[in-house]
Amino acid sequence: MTPERIKRLDDVLSKRQPGLTVVLENVQDPHNISAVMRTCDAVGVQDIYILNTMIPKHKAWGARSSSSAAKWLSVHQFTDTKECFAAVRKHFDKIYTTHLSTDAVGLYEMDLTQRVALVFGNEHGGLSAETIELSDGNFIIPQVGIIKSLNISVACAVTLYESYRQKNIAGHYNERQLDEISFKSLKSDWGFIEE
Repeated sequence: MTPERIKRLDDVLSKRQPGLTVVLENVQDPHNISAVMRTCDAVGVQDIYILNTMIPKHKAWGARSSSSAAKWLSVHQFTDTKECFAAVRKHFDKIYTTHLSTDAVGLYEMDLTQRVALVFGNEHGGLSAETIELSDGNFIIPQVGIIKSLNISVACAVTLYESYRQKNIAGHYNERQLDEISFKSLKSDWGFIEE
């Protein structure tokens, strides 16, 4: 591995944000999942949770959409909602769903500098009642058009870049957020073996 490649891996890992994740519930189109993965990688999200309670487990992602982003992410797949949420709660303080409800707050009113998980639902049916019940709150992306919804990958991108903006202002990208064990483990997973 060249010194330039090693530096690139170090630079990317030093910007990873263990305090931010995405949960996708019953998202059917693997190209949508891949597009989300590409955005996750772009803003430094390392872990992504795929919850499939109504559709079969995904075996592959749309390679063109992700530009191979999946190989740089830690993808956790679940078929049970409670198990998924228990796993997410071990690492994140708040879980927010994108769900239109009377208690939903606007995306730009949220504090995304915390350790947060952002949950996005199925392309057609949205989120399950169980997922909404297990979350800490709902948010919406402000819109002024006739159609009051965005494609899931677009909604996720808008939300993650607002998270990036807030975390960047708070200095989260200025110093390494990963602990030493996670940093070395990911570096090894990515093909760099320290001598």
